[in-house]
Amino acid sequence: MHNAEKNNSWRPARTASAVQQLRRLLRFRQDEGQIWLGEHRMVLLHAEHLRGLRAELIATLGSRRTQGILFRMGFASGRSDAALVRSLLPEADIETLLHLGPEMHGLQGVVVGSVDKIEFDVAKGHFFCDGSWRKSWESESQLEQFGETFESACFSQTGYASGYATALLGELIVFKEIACMSCGAPVCRIVGRPAAAWGEDDPFVKLLEPHNVGAELIELREQVAELSKQLNVRREQGELIGASKKFCDTLRLLAKAAPSTVTILLTGETGVGKEAFARWVHTNSSRAKGPFVAVNCGAIPEELLESELFGAEAGAYTGSKTARPGRFERADGGTILLDELGELSPAAQVKLLRVLQTGEVERLGGVKTRLVDVRIIAATNANLQEAVAERRFRSDLFYRLNTFPVHVAPLRERRADILPLVDFFLAKAQAKHGKSVSGLSDMAANSLVGHDWPGNVRELENLIERGVLLAPEGGEIGVEHLGLTPATSHRDAIFDQDGLLCEAAASDGDCVDIALTQMKSLDALEKTLIERSLTKSRGNVAAAARMLGLSRAQLDYRIKANGICIARESQTAGKARSKN
Repeated sequence: MHNAEKNNSWRPARTASAVQQLRRLLRFRQDEGQIWLGEHRMVLLHAEHLRGLRAELIATLGSRRTQGILFRMGFASGRSDAALVRSLLPEADIETLLHLGPEMHGLQGVVVGSVDKIEFDVAKGHFFCDGSWRKSWESESQLEQFGETFESACFSQTGYASGYATALLGELIVFKEIACMSCGAPVCRIVGRPAAAWGEDDPFVKLLEPHNVGAELIELREQVAELSKQLNVRREQGELIGASKKFCDTLRLLAKAAPSTVTILLTGETGVGKEAFARWVHTNSSRAKGPFVAVNCGAIPEELLESELFGAEAGAYTGSKTARPGRFERADGGTILLDELGELSPAAQVKLLRVLQTGEVERLGGVKTRLVDVRIIAATNANLQEAVAERRFRSDLFYRLNTFPVHVAPLRERRADILPLVDFFLAKAQAKHGKSVSGLSDMAANSLVGHDWPGNVRELENLIERGVLLAPEGGEIGVEHLGLTPATSHRDAIFDQDGLLCEAAASDGDCVDIALTQMKSLDALEKTLIERSLTKSRGNVAAAARMLGLSRAQLDYRIKANGICIARESQTAGKARSKN
């Protein structure tokens, strides 16, 4: 039995070599409108078209039937690609060919795949494979269109892996997705085994059996009802925008507290939308017709904070000629949001505790108490328990406020919310500035989803507004309009004049970095440059010398010193071209 287990820092040399061979076979022929992989024609499709097809299938047929259709399509594609790779690389062994499955998927822009563990014995019919996917196209489509779900979404990708392995091993292999990014997992994980090992009644094995759609209309009605239910849930969100599991969990928790008068403590980083959640609670409570008063305790000077919250009588402080009510009195019959609660002074904390205990407020400089009917929602990005331990915050006040704590997750932990928020902020910014844009480019959307968002929703809104201002009228917002610094550098691939896949031209700094990491010595670098220039010039030494900024004599000397041989036919062709 063959057992191969690899980590991310190692790849068999023969596999890496086969990958390079495969990539060199990809050719673009623009004058004929054709793309070829070896002798097999390929087609480049817009991801938007496939997203639309996938969404329409789900809306029309339901998730389960769509999974079956896409699984079978992927299975056929994987089986075809396995035959293609085997014909292109006839000398490659089974292990190498199996590792080339993820490479083919990556070459097609579908997913970044990794075979983490594989065991197989063709003679005994044994097979086990554990793999992972990053940058899954299907997961990203699911998150963008429907948000996080409780079911895996990579239908065609699991079908592809199944078909690919089946074609190579001559036995029906079925892959299952055991973790999916569309369900909140950091990466997608798959496991493959023979269909017999899963059992003939296994749901994934049954995906290979076509269904009669016309005979199952009753089930379709149930799915439509389920979709309507999901739409109702979205409507209940009101002005809140989100689709991630953590967003929905937070909303469900607040929905339980909204009808009551319980004090809510919202915690979370700056800019996550705590005020938006507080407004939602107010709107969905019995106090919805009353006032909603938001106070940023951190934005008001400490000497004025007490009078702002509780009011002040005439003459209470210098310049105070008339009495005025505080925010608590203005919020009577409604809800008050105390944001940045950790900034309250000790005196303000005492008065707030009294409001919570008795419902009474006392204006600064006054002796009369006033009864107020106010629901309190507190919000903070500080660790109040830590502040209590350090005696900066009263413990009795903390325990009063902490009756119903709700944590609002940062945007980097609910990436499924990013694109729905983008749509909302795009419409808002266009209306504000009287400018129209067609939306985000795919690369811009990808960069937004991949960003860590230290400023959370507030940062996202500002970035979209910037994009609307910088993008051309009626055009797309590109990466350059967002001004995001990429988290990692990417090595792009392009096609040269012969239609061969090659690395894009690097900047001077990149070239130096590549040379330092890949070349063992300066002599090795010189030899590589000379060989590359001779290859590009097809053996024309004079032309190669011009590329390197050397004279013919200088290059001849270095060719001899490095022991470089020039193919005789190349030399002849080079001399013939020189004479002409």
